[in-house]
Amino acid sequence: MSEKQEKRSIFDAMNEYLEEFEKWATEIMAPAFSEGPNWNTETCCLHALSSVFVTPREVIVTADLPSIKPETLKVEAIDENTIEITAKMKKKVRFTDLGIYHRQGEFSSLSCQDRIHVAFNVEKMKISWKGGILEVRFPRKKRYQLKVE
Repeated sequence: MSEKQEKRSIFDAMNEYLEEFEKWATEIMAPAFSEGPNWNTETCCLHALSSVFVTPREVIVTADLPSIKPETLKVEAIDENTIEITAKMKKKVRFTDLGIYHRQGEFSSLSCQDRIHVAFNVEKMKISWKGGILEVRFPRKKRYQLKVE
């Protein structure tokens, strides 16, 4: 056994373990709680608030889309795990409307992208929009158990 290993106490080992855990947790949680602007000035788009709820039979995505033109609403699957919701707004919103006076620009659309971590069926989605809240329901794909020989 080396001299370095002999001098290492249980507290040093715990401290090292906790530092590694904190580093891992930060890497995992950073994308979920990213602190960045909720707008894109290049595309004149505000990012809509949204949430994903997974049940045993379906996936429910809700998005807050106030003051949109319903005929411009689009729900698209970007890939097998990501959906994108976009819509044009009835009236443009400026930074000053949001209480932000140190920036300039205006926004004419809302959008959000959500990752869904279970298999779902895009072709059978059901969409409802009421009072500025969009609800999209996707049935989950059925799971099959494979026999291992």
